[in-house]
Amino acid sequence: MAFAKRIAKCYRYLNDKKHEGVMSKQLLRSGTSIGANVREGQYAQSKKDFISKMNRRQTESNVVLA
Repeated sequence: MAFAKRIAKCYRYLNDKKHEGVMSKQLLRSGTSIGANVREGQYAQSKKDFISKMNRRQTESNVVLA
């Protein structure tokens, strides 16, 4: 939850102060979806499914943190 709040704060800064609409929206979408996607992985149907979901989430988080 704290990470999502920081992402939202960064979004507001980029959008309001720097007038950067495209990058800020992408950051908000990808940054706030990480927690929801990890939660989805916790309810995977198998170990293989869990690993697959978590690998995709890791890729998404690398985009946000890069």
